[in-house]
Amino acid sequence: MDDPAHLYTLALALALGLLIGLERGWKERLLEEGQRVAGIRTFALIGLLGGVAGLLTLDHGPLLLVLPLATLAAVLIAAHILSQRQDQDMGITGVVASLLTFCFGAMATLGMPRLAAACAVVTAILLGIKPVLHAWVRRLEERELYATFKMLLISVVILPLLPNQGYGPWEALNPHRIWWMVVLIAGISFVGYFAMRIVGERRGILATGLLGGLASSTAVTVNFARIARRNPAGSGVLAAGILVAGATMFPRMLAVTWVLNADLGRQLLAPVLVMMGLIYLGAALLWRDRGSVSSTGRAALHNPFELRPALIFAGLLVAIVLLSRGLSESFGDAGLYLLSLASGLADVDAITLSVADMTRDGLGLPTANLAILIAAFSNSLVKAGLSLGIGGLRLGIRVLLPMVLAVACGALTWWLTTPLVSATA
Repeated sequence: MDDPAHLYTLALALALGLLIGLERGWKERLLEEGQRVAGIRTFALIGLLGGVAGLLTLDHGPLLLVLPLATLAAVLIAAHILSQRQDQDMGITGVVASLLTFCFGAMATLGMPRLAAACAVVTAILLGIKPVLHAWVRRLEERELYATFKMLLISVVILPLLPNQGYGPWEALNPHRIWWMVVLIAGISFVGYFAMRIVGERRGILATGLLGGLASSTAVTVNFARIARRNPAGSGVLAAGILVAGATMFPRMLAVTWVLNADLGRQLLAPVLVMMGLIYLGAALLWRDRGSVSSTGRAALHNPFELRPALIFAGLLVAIVLLSRGLSESFGDAGLYLLSLASGLADVDAITLSVADMTRDGLGLPTANLAILIAAFSNSLVKAGLSLGIGGLRLGIRVLLPMVLAVACGALTWWLTTPLVSATA
């Protein structure tokens, strides 16, 4: 039976073919008529053919979809072979794009119009950014390629296989949750590393501090402090880079917390924004003192992802999860605060993830809020101590003053906002 809805789905199938054909036709616009295997009109007709075949299968079975697809594939392969004899082009991108266009047209009329449109848009983008992708592959180092595979291994392969239930004391160890948090932190560092690769490590200390802070703000601090010891004249700008990296820790911490518990993220928002803003302000003021700096060095991780550090972080996270639950059960909030103080000396990610996850099992939001802030206070002061101990007094004072001010104002903001938050909760 005729259905007006079929007209819309066929029109969508035609439009999807036109979209992909537009990209293909533009790329081959300089070729003379007859030299293209498929242009904008052909792709539009292929999309329409897929739509018609999809409609016919609704009443006459899937054979009417398989036969046109097989015939189209045979014609495209024959045309590709003939074309290859003339220009020695071994690529089969056009053939694959044509078959996909047929499938998208069929999907549009078989009840999947949104999925078909999304896939067609992604296909057109992939076809259009060929030079960018090829340039990126040429610049990709072997260790970065294997790092990408490892990242996919822990996120796509291992994570879905882990059981999502509690084990051990207090049923505090949930393998799926713990590994998902490892993937989350590894993913942030992974993105930060490639962001630095795109921008370039030597295009400015502020950019290095900003992007390096996504990977490891402590690594940025140590690296810049070492440079400042060799080159005291650049202490001002290097201190600015350290402060930028330290401030970048806060949006990272907020993002992780918000993903696990949006209510906790909202409670952390005010003190975290105050600390982040003051540290960025300190960096802006120090940036005016531009001494000569010979090299920024490698401020970020030397590898975008390594499996061993991820496993070590998972072990650390397990230990902190157990300690957090044990100290909280035995000593109440005071035990958790003490653990946060000690954990923040080395890293804020593990304690932040652990405490945020505990809120799912009944830990109060005000307690979790203060515990995470204590870790942030501790870690910020540690960066100031590293700057002073490694980079010397000239660098250390420039980093210490903004950090101490930020910690003090963050604590004051928490104290002022906690009663308001508790009252509205």
